[in-house]
Amino acid sequence: MTKKIYVTEPALPPLDQFMPYLEKIWDSKWLTNGGPFHQQLEHELAEYLGVKHLALFTNATIALVTALQALRISGEVITTPYSFVATAHSLLWNGIKPVFVDIDPETFNLDPKQIEAAITPQTTAIFPVHVYGTPCNVDEIQRIADTYGLKVIYDAAHAFGVRCNGGSVLNYGDLSVLSFHATKVFNTFEGGAIICPDAKTKQRIDHLKNFGIVDEVTVVAPGINGKMNEVQAAFGLLQLQHIDDIMVRRALVAARYRDNLAEVKGIGLPVVPDVDQVNNSYFPIMVELDYQMGRDALYSYLQTKDVMSRRYFYPLITDFPMYRGLPSARLDNLPVARRVADRVLCLPIFPDLPLADVDRICDIIRTAPAA
Repeated sequence: MTKKIYVTEPALPPLDQFMPYLEKIWDSKWLTNGGPFHQQLEHELAEYLGVKHLALFTNATIALVTALQALRISGEVITTPYSFVATAHSLLWNGIKPVFVDIDPETFNLDPKQIEAAITPQTTAIFPVHVYGTPCNVDEIQRIADTYGLKVIYDAAHAFGVRCNGGSVLNYGDLSVLSFHATKVFNTFEGGAIICPDAKTKQRIDHLKNFGIVDEVTVVAPGINGKMNEVQAAFGLLQLQHIDDIMVRRALVAARYRDNLAEVKGIGLPVVPDVDQVNNSYFPIMVELDYQMGRDALYSYLQTKDVMSRRYFYPLITDFPMYRGLPSARLDNLPVARRVADRVLCLPIFPDLPLADVDRICDIIRTAPAA
């Protein structure tokens, strides 16, 4: 029986390497609340990523909610319909109105040309996503933000380790938020982080993620419980030892896909971003109208071959009931996002995916019967 191949599988180091960390946690009895592994992971991640300060979270959704609170964002925020729902949900959790604008047809990121027309007196921030780890047009977005006095918060869930213009893409904007979910390039089972530009901002965020507590008798804000525990942090430290090898192996898988699918009629390949370092967090293809079957038909056909691809991101955020009544969610406002969502298919990519399986997946796509 063929083993099912999913879009992603977590990179899991050998269990015997993890046991010494667990033994230290058990011996110390320090399970959470900024323990030694938590502090060590914050330091080592900041150093590895090339950022000044980093605040760890139990998951990225709480990190997004907290980032918006930390900058006291209110009113309207311009964002993308082409993302995971947590992006927009974090706005609603803060009582903020999302304003959706269309995406760039090559990068699938927020299109800067659409942003200025959406700005109103109620706009306070821009909330872009580095989709699939491809950097947004950070310079143009910052220019717009500076012109109109807006904050910029990047949902950088996919952008671990991505570098552009000589440094980390995470250093752009006022804050960036990473995800360390099990499906991500770097994971801590569940987890996330906010990249902070200075120590004062990190201190405020650290207070907000711990109920607003400063000390035993002082609470300065209505914070939340967003702390990462010691087991998550320990796993992150172990993952960090292997991350360079993980990046290399993901790159080999992506390159094999490109070589195999380059000449397949009707299959569009993702644009390779002109940056210093990519992370190949996903491998999306576009199933165009001249392919021998529709996108949904190919999705189902791959499943019959035990290949679990994913229509990611589909549906659009604006298709869900809590958003589709907004004026900015109109279909005629988002033609590019609609077209991409209807054609995208993410193929399996993870460090331990054998290249022989990549070849098999590509053969299935190449030889699929006409619908």
